[in-house]
Amino acid sequence: MTRILHICGSLNQTSQMHQISQQLPEAEHSFTPFYGDALIQWLSRNGFLEFTILGSRLRRRALNYLKAHDLEVDQFGSRNDYDLVLTCSDLIVPSNIRRFPIILIQEGMTDPEGFAYHLVKHLRLPRYLASTATTGLSDVYEKFCVASEGYRDLFIRKGVKAEKIAVTGIPNFDNCARFLENDFPHRNFVLVATSDARETFKYENRRKLIRRCLDIANGRQLIFKLHPNENHPRAIDEIHKEAPHALVYTEGNIEHMIANCDILVTRFSTVVYIGLALGKQVFSEFDMEELRRQTPLQNGGTSTRNIAAVCRDVLANGKSPGHRDRWQESRLIDGRLRPLRHVARLISTIRS
Repeated sequence: MTRILHICGSLNQTSQMHQISQQLPEAEHSFTPFYGDALIQWLSRNGFLEFTILGSRLRRRALNYLKAHDLEVDQFGSRNDYDLVLTCSDLIVPSNIRRFPIILIQEGMTDPEGFAYHLVKHLRLPRYLASTATTGLSDVYEKFCVASEGYRDLFIRKGVKAEKIAVTGIPNFDNCARFLENDFPHRNFVLVATSDARETFKYENRRKLIRRCLDIANGRQLIFKLHPNENHPRAIDEIHKEAPHALVYTEGNIEHMIANCDILVTRFSTVVYIGLALGKQVFSEFDMEELRRQTPLQNGGTSTRNIAAVCRDVLANGKSPGHRDRWQESRLIDGRLRPLRHVARLISTIRS
């Protein structure tokens, strides 16, 4: 039987992988939280990557989801050889999967092309240093399934090969109309979807953002939905100092909140696309015309079927001609990193 490994991440990424697997009943599926090679795993185990999908908190959430849905877990993809690997990110590509055909699935919005992006691209530094701005630039995959034609154009401009891109739509963002039926108790309010910018070492003036949102609300009810990855006690304290009458949610279905709001305010958040798809008035730090072009296809929830069709094509056609070369290159890089792993193990031994 065909065996497929799904490399998960956040809850959104994990649920996307689960939905895709359900469209491929002819295959045997295994799942793993996101991981890297030895040095990355050492950093993760020692708490240095808590602000990423490699952190223990998001790892636990992914594992809890997989357990709750009775899905087969193969942590670090170490149990089997696979016919195909689906991954939610190519910022880090573990060496043990590079010998298999890989399909990259876009999860949501990518970060702006700031200074770090240009530095990484021109100096060939590790992609993860520029966060999701460098999504798609690994070229280790056979196909890259993206949200829309607008995103196809964006990735091609960044250097992704056009023939590798498949515009499929992405699960969880392809049928926003379904969010209109909900039981969220509030309506006709201004919703602020905050970001984890500070937790991921980006600048944010939260006080300025709150005051801007008060101006936008102009007396209407203001509701904040905090990002799962940010420091909630700090954020709540900041909001209550500037906007004491605002409601603050740390949990809850943000899609339903967006469906019921009049105005959505975000900085850098994929949920902006839900607001645009539902015709809400939206404020964002991205160019609004660009966001409208990039809004995920609203195809009635058929993105998983489209992605499954891409998987079957890749399985039928096998590895691309350059696949073996990329594997050999990854093994060479892996060898160069071996001394760093020895250092990491030594530090770990000293700390213990």
